[in-house]
Amino acid sequence: MAVNLTELSLPQLEGLKTQLEQETEFLTSSIGQLKVVQTKYVEAKDSLSVLNKNNAGKELLVPLTSSMYVPGTLDDVEHVLVDVGTGYYVEKNVNDTKEFFKRKIDFLTKQIEKIQPALQEKYGMKQAVIEVMNIKIQQLQSQQASQSGTTKA
Repeated sequence: MAVNLTELSLPQLEGLKTQLEQETEFLTSSIGQLKVVQTKYVEAKDSLSVLNKNNAGKELLVPLTSSMYVPGTLDDVEHVLVDVGTGYYVEKNVNDTKEFFKRKIDFLTKQIEKIQPALQEKYGMKQAVIEVMNIKIQQLQSQQASQSGTTKA
């Protein structure tokens, strides 16, 4: 339903502006979260390049936490365990894993591309509301100035 912004009162415009600000914050946050997840998948996909026959048997550090590692040896360079969500891991070969990460990255890219236009639309609507509010405020100020000018005369 289209609403003529010029017909709304200042309090209504302020409410609409607040709502649009909340929606743009939510969409911006959603895009940010999707980009964080996307970056993790890109890093995981890139790290698969270590798994090649030249590196078989080499020593490496295995993370136990984000700041604690133990020494290990790279025995199997053809298979990895992939976290597929909710605590489930699936053994995959390196090529299947690269494809899995590529599909995830592509999916997240499409989701971001879907949200971007909605974010731009909400931002444009917010700017339009602000413009109408500024015009109404200027009109009120000029009316008050003219009324105070007539009462002085």
